[in-house]
Amino acid sequence: MADKRDFYDVLEIAKDASNDDIKKAYKKLAKKYHPDMNPGNKEAEAKFKEVNEAYAILSDDEKRAQYDRYGHDAFDPSSGAGGFGGGFGGFDFGDIFGSFFGGGFGGGGGRTQNGPIRGEDLAYRLTVDFEEAAFGCKKDIEFTHTEACDKCGGKGAENLNDVTTCSHCGGRGTIVVTKNIGFGSMQVNQTCPYCKGQGRVIKNPCKTCGGKGTVKKLKKLEVTIPAGIDNGERIQLRGQGNAGERGGPAGNLFVTVGVRPHRLFEREGTLLHIELPISFVDATLGAKLTVPSLEGGTIEFSIPEGTQTDTVFSLRGKGIPFLNNPKVRGDMRVTVVVEIPKNLSSKQKELLRKFEEGTDNKNYAKKKKFFDLFKKK
Repeated sequence: MADKRDFYDVLEIAKDASNDDIKKAYKKLAKKYHPDMNPGNKEAEAKFKEVNEAYAILSDDEKRAQYDRYGHDAFDPSSGAGGFGGGFGGFDFGDIFGSFFGGGFGGGGGRTQNGPIRGEDLAYRLTVDFEEAAFGCKKDIEFTHTEACDKCGGKGAENLNDVTTCSHCGGRGTIVVTKNIGFGSMQVNQTCPYCKGQGRVIKNPCKTCGGKGTVKKLKKLEVTIPAGIDNGERIQLRGQGNAGERGGPAGNLFVTVGVRPHRLFEREGTLLHIELPISFVDATLGAKLTVPSLEGGTIEFSIPEGTQTDTVFSLRGKGIPFLNNPKVRGDMRVTVVVEIPKNLSSKQKELLRKFEEGTDNKNYAKKKKFFDLFKKK
């Protein structure tokens, strides 16, 4: 069995993987390579068989121990390694796969296909301004979805008597077939090719919808954007997705909100950040400053004398409203940045030199501390 891939590599797991890790890996890969997901794809079918074979061994503690000790020879009767012989000892893929995906393998466990089926969910991306996301708004959107055909009422037939149960699958929508998988055979449920999984046959399809029971229509809808919503968050609109089949409920529409960046503010949850340049004089003497508010006005606050660059001031309740409690708002964080003047005139430079001559180390605590430490070397 030298040509077989290592079962741990097949399931893309480590050799010390837990049973739960093995189940998760199998569920992911079996769904990825399932024949129903890859009709006519021979490569996917081969990988599907390989994944099932690996899981059959590694999910069983006794077989896994044998595999860890002898490798593939443990299950080759001709190898002399005391293999299990006879394949997988009655291992039932249907039980495993059915427990993960609600059916799909043989043995009579597949679900009936001719009952009501819920419609598909739809996705829509809506971009709003920074302020609109902060304070909420209403937006009109247009999208295409399916609705029940008005002509046939969603039945798909010109006349109700034209709908009959599929004689090949008995209305289940699936048929059981036996497949050879290299190391044995197994029974799997496949979509009935005669009714295409519908479980029924329409002799005289509706001319409006072609027997589908649904038609595509352009839908206009007003969406309420709640105050405090953030970039990437979704709004669920129930029943606005595609129509269900055979009386099933419609799916939902999920609107993902994108928020345009602001020219001044940045957001962190309910916190609002802004960087405010201030002059050397304001930072030195202290001052009353104004900063723009998100509503469009201004907010006044004071800074003490000797304020250093990158000092952060918090303005309570001036930030973003909470999503589920818009009456409560976060804070605005104002970071002041001292801007050093450029292009000074001769007179301005002279005044600054005189100012510097009148100061000493007691006016510069950080400078004094630095040189005190420097002298200690």
